Amino acid sequence: MASLTFVLDEGLKERMARFAWVNWSVLVREVLVEKERKFKDLVRRLNSEEEQELIKWSVDIGRRAKKGRFKKLLRELS
Repeated sequence: MASLTFVLDEGLKERMARFAWVNWSVLVREVLVEKERKFKDLVRRLNSEEEQELIKWSVDIGRRAKKGRFKKLLRELS
């Protein structure tokens, strides 16, 4: 297992010392594991077929809107 070290300012270190009964390593580990799980879930959803179709559709709509706007600007300049 990897090891991480954090540098804390004195104020935070003092506030944490008030809770000596808290195992900060376990708490941080649990938070990081939960964040990783949420991140993996987000990546899975973004890579889903439904999301990919939505991305393609929105990119297509954006390109169409820009293309129409560019033609309109060209006509206004002429």
